[in-house]
Amino acid sequence: METETLHNIETGARTSLAVETIHPLWYAAYTSANHEKRVAEQLGARSVEHFVPLYESVRRWKDRKVRLQLPMFPGYVFVRLVRCDRLHVLQVPGVARLVGFNGHPCALPDSEIEALKAGLVSGVRAQPHPYMKVGQRLRVKAGPLAGLEGVLARKKNGTRFVISLDLIMRSVAVDVDALELETCKVESGKLHLPSESVACNKWTNMGSR
Repeated sequence: METETLHNIETGARTSLAVETIHPLWYAAYTSANHEKRVAEQLGARSVEHFVPLYESVRRWKDRKVRLQLPMFPGYVFVRLVRCDRLHVLQVPGVARLVGFNGHPCALPDSEIEALKAGLVSGVRAQPHPYMKVGQRLRVKAGPLAGLEGVLARKKNGTRFVISLDLIMRSVAVDVDALELETCKVESGKLHLPSESVACNKWTNMGSR
């Protein structure tokens, strides 16, 4: 069973890497502090598809309140490209690297980024949350965030649905109606392969031996 599992991981990793060289996928570009918006402007000028999730924060300055649009994932800008075109991003001032393992950039699941984009466009309220993985796994079954998985976090005024991007170890909390959630069921005997980022990590580690 262990040999079969390892074979499936290797096969999945090879497939993932092959797809990355042909099709544009989403990657996380790590930026200098407070350079997210500036990097996004440069990417736009270079016609690189990008995504900087923002949230509204109210700050009090002296005798007035100011509403600011801040990056939901500080230090990161998401870019969609074919991996061989990564220099178009790495040459942008303020970009340090594409997140990955052992020097190999790893793609984020398209479904997560696209659902997050759709949710923010439709007006779903979201804000940064401490990275969170432990808890009962739930899935959004309806609405713009349909398909995303996360866990519930309790707060004084209720609960929030927390979605985590494991590759960058960051989370966001969103407002979701409880009726739109369902428990993630694990089918008995079914082998669940790791996500693209985990498979990439496994494969690059193998290649470095």
